[in-house]
This record gives sequence, structure tokens and C-alpha cells, in this order.
Amino acid sequence: MDLKYLQTFKTIIEEGGFTKAAEKLNYTQSTITFQVGQLEQELSVKLFERMGRRMQLTKAGEQLYPYVTDVLTSVERLNCFENDLSEYKGILRVGVGETLLCYKMSPVLKKFHDLAPNTRLFLQSMNCYDIRNELLDGTLDLGVFYENVGGFGDNLTVSTFGNYPMSLVASPDIKREYPDFITPGQTLPLPFIINEPTCVFRQIFEQYLQRKSIVLDHTIELWSIPTIKNLVKSSVGISYLPTFAVEEDVKRGELAEIKTELTDARISAACGYNRKKWISPAMELFARLIKDTFS
Repeated sequence: MDLKYLQTFKTIIEEGGFTKAAEKLNYTQSTITFQVGQLEQELSVKLFERMGRRMQLTKAGEQLYPYVTDVLTSVERLNCFENDLSEYKGILRVGVGETLLCYKMSPVLKKFHDLAPNTRLFLQSMNCYDIRNELLDGTLDLGVFYENVGGFGDNLTVSTFGNYPMSLVASPDIKREYPDFITPGQTLPLPFIINEPTCVFRQIFEQYLQRKSIVLDHTIELWSIPTIKNLVKSSVGISYLPTFAVEEDVKRGELAEIKTELTDARISAACGYNRKKWISPAMELFARLIKDTFS
């Protein structure tokens, strides 16, 4: 049995369909269909059935999935094994929150590269909720994200490694013109420049605005923290970000911090993995480097 067929089957389920699996694996749609057909032929069962315009997993497919996951995990373990157990090999998939990746993870990544040059590290900047979800479904090996997202249940092992304050920032000109974000009931003609709605710090600040009945002009959604900061520096609007992401800009006078009543607001950085995952040597090393770097 070709292991590629098992990987394709698993990817279809994790990605939610044939088309997305083809994109993920960089296959054509016909290749995906062919591999599923070959797997069904070898197992003498139907794994998917058409329901309207969608392909749906059959009962046999549902029963097969955990076995396929176990087989592929075992193969990954074999790929990591060699006589010299001190050498790190294999693949490591890590999702990291963007601010943590931009401003905190460089020392960890350098040490990991030095100690495990033969490990293929797949590193992705992701929303923290997406990291949690992909840890739960087994797509990621490790996640580095903000613990504030919650919803871990009993399936994830999560260790915090940092507790960080937040800052409301604007250009010095905007701060001089609109220095008050404490008085309730204001309407301020300023855009809020921030990540998507599920961004942890966006949620914290929007809840604060709601409690204070402070209304801003509109929200500009961007995926890049450096781009957000550049727009704020250009007096386009304000943003609410981890202090570590803006402290150097504040020191240089390019940004200014505006006081709020969110003095106790903090975000907790964490490293997590699925308890059902086999902890490969590379995975253990990456988690240990995070702990050692930030302890």
C-alpha cells in the first residue's frame, strides 16, 4: 500500500474536501481522485460518497481515519530514528502567533537551526485560534500562541512562558489631538488599525471600548503587524498591541502610548501540543528551547 494514498486520505479529511486537499498537497484534482480510488480498491471499501455536490466520508472512512493517523505517526517516528539518537531528523510543523514570531522567537529559531540542521521545520504565522484548532485536529505538532484563546479541554498540553502587558499606541500628533481614552461616551474620528476579528488583542480593546461607550470611526483590518505600525506612525489611526511589539518605536519617538484603564490587561504566551501526538526528538528540543530561552 502506497503511503501517499494514506496521506492524501488524511489530508482530505483535515482540509474538508478534495479541492482543498489538492491545494495543500500541490496535486491536481485528478491525482487526488485517482489516489482515493486506488486506496478504495486495495481496501475493498467505499471511503467517500457523493451527497449532492459534495463528497462525504462513509462509515468505513470514519473508522479508517484513526488507523491511518496511527500509521502515519509511526512512519514519522521511523523517519526520526537512527543509531545516533542525539541527531534530530524528520519534519516539525509549528504554528506561531505573528507578534511572537516577529518579536520573540528569533533566538529560539536560531538555536534550533544550530542544533537540528537536518530537521525540516515548517513554520507558519497564524491566528491563535487557528493554531489551537490545528493542534486539536493534529495538523500542527507544536503551537506558540496566546493562552487567552482558551478552549483547550483535556486534549492539549499547554505551558506558559511569558506574561506581557499591552499598549494603546498612536503617532505623537494623534496623541496630542486625542489624548483621552478614559472618559466614557466619546465619539472619536479615528480608525482602529488591527488584525482580524479573532485577534486576541483586538477583542480585549473592543470590549474596553464597549464598556466605556467609546465609538471609533471604523476599523482597518490588516494581517501584518509591521504594516499596522507604519500606518499608525503615519497618523492614519491607533492600534492596541503587545508592549514588546512597540516599545522600541516608542523609545524612538515614532509612536506614543495613550493611557487607558486597561492597566491590568496582559496576554500570556504559551507553547502547546496535542497529548495524543508522539513527541519526536525535534519537537521536544523546540519546546525545551522555548522554556530555556524565556525562563
